Amino acid sequence: MKQVNDEKWWKKAVIYQIYPRSFQDSNGDGIGDLNGIICRLDYLENLGIDAIWLSPVCKSPQDDNGYDISDYQDIDPMFGSIEDMERLIQEAKKHHIRIIMDLVLNHSSDEHRWFQEARKSRENPYHDYYIWRDGEEGCPPNEMRACFGGSAWEWVPEIKQYYFHQFSVKQPDLNWENPKVRREIYNMIDWWIKKGAGGFRLDVIDQIAKEPDKGITANGPRLHEFIREMSREVFRGKDLITVGEAWGATPELAKLYSNPDDSEFSMVFQFEHIVLDQEEGKEKWDLAPLPFLKLKEILNRWQMELSGRGWNSLFWNNHDLPRIVSRWGNDGEYRVESAKMLAILLHGMQGTPYIYQGEELGMTNALYAIEDYRDIETRNMYRERLEKGYDAADIIASIHAKGRDNARTPMQWNASENAGFTQGIPWLRVNPNYKEINAASQLHDENSVFACYKKLIRLRKTWDVFVDGTFRMLLEDDENFFAYQRENAFRKLLVICNFFGCTLEYPLEADWENMELLIGNYDSIERPEIFRPYEARMYISHMEA
Repeated sequence: MKQVNDEKWWKKAVIYQIYPRSFQDSNGDGIGDLNGIICRLDYLENLGIDAIWLSPVCKSPQDDNGYDISDYQDIDPMFGSIEDMERLIQEAKKHHIRIIMDLVLNHSSDEHRWFQEARKSRENPYHDYYIWRDGEEGCPPNEMRACFGGSAWEWVPEIKQYYFHQFSVKQPDLNWENPKVRREIYNMIDWWIKKGAGGFRLDVIDQIAKEPDKGITANGPRLHEFIREMSREVFRGKDLITVGEAWGATPELAKLYSNPDDSEFSMVFQFEHIVLDQEEGKEKWDLAPLPFLKLKEILNRWQMELSGRGWNSLFWNNHDLPRIVSRWGNDGEYRVESAKMLAILLHGMQGTPYIYQGEELGMTNALYAIEDYRDIETRNMYRERLEKGYDAADIIASIHAKGRDNARTPMQWNASENAGFTQGIPWLRVNPNYKEINAASQLHDENSVFACYKKLIRLRKTWDVFVDGTFRMLLEDDENFFAYQRENAFRKLLVICNFFGCTLEYPLEADWENMELLIGNYDSIERPEIFRPYEARMYISHMEA
């Protein structure tokens, strides 16, 4: 068997994202922590993942669940200590797992010492670490709005200036135009590399080169200059994975971000497919049916355009997105089948797959009342839409579909109280379906969603065609099947997914007898051309010498 000879380990890897406060609580305070992650490393090694992307654990007031950092070189006490972090890095290494840090470089917390100094006076050395504009109270510099609601400008009466914030008022944006800011950031990243970090996920990195006077937030004119400088100063030549979050990325931009010459990042998270099920030109809360043909067109385009010129990240879920089985699968009668189908569809593509905690179990969205949600974006949206006259039931329906807390409910380990997540009171309600959906019930079940993910990970490490095979979409205009072929000089991979809940006949001829079924989501196949609801299969065939 020919193996891929590529020094970039992350091309063959599968990454697992952990949202620390919801993964495993070790001390009974209801909040997940670093020691909780350490005690679950056996589980992750069993699954077969290569690295953990760890959502922010740095010191933070937690206004935005850790994406508001007050000290980049300390651990928030709710998660543990620097010593615990060092131990996690070392223990994970023993399980052949790297730790990817989540760094928030677009903004800091307003409780960071830099900002505390910056707001004291215009002459303070740290004042220019942030973005300030003159003005009068009640008359912000322009009409820009923050992502979490309200104006993007906040008045500071002591110095009679506004500071700019794209997110919470407690998340002032850093001034990347200031070379001193960039040097502080590079020194901090290098400090984490020396601690043993295996890579970095860079939060909303496409927004660091903003020009707020012109209304520009993402993809500012100096963006790639800043990224190339950061890569040159701290990333290049090191055995790291670097992943930028870039909501505004296009395939053309992604070729810059993930250029094989290592001038920028390993890859970016792009979200073109993720915004499909909302009304065009409106917010994510304005729900619309998934345009299936558009989904196929977008994923096909990213596969084709980045082939040989960049690298894809492959994901359905993260801490900001609803559970995919509830979103585009069927979390009722066909939860197991549709969860596996979505996994098979994604993991056969070219790129690095990301699994969000609980995805490998088929965890679902949670249908809570508004008082049970903790997410700042969700709560602000609910209040603002009520004030605008939206119907409360419609707002809740949008939250049930798209709220970020859908992904943040505690990990469902077993059927005991609080799903085995904590012996205390969980910071966020456990999804009530944990007695039916949990890790303990799936670990030894060869037909479980967990077993499907485990096998997909093993297949990626076994067959080189997953990494270097070309991609060709089949049935581009078919409104039910998502099918594609991967091919290199030695093997062909055929992936066929019935994306919906009816039984269909596959419309193309296929040499079923001469292909090996690598994985499927039903126990048996009676007629290979017939695909049952949400049925997915992955075949391999070997080329003649």
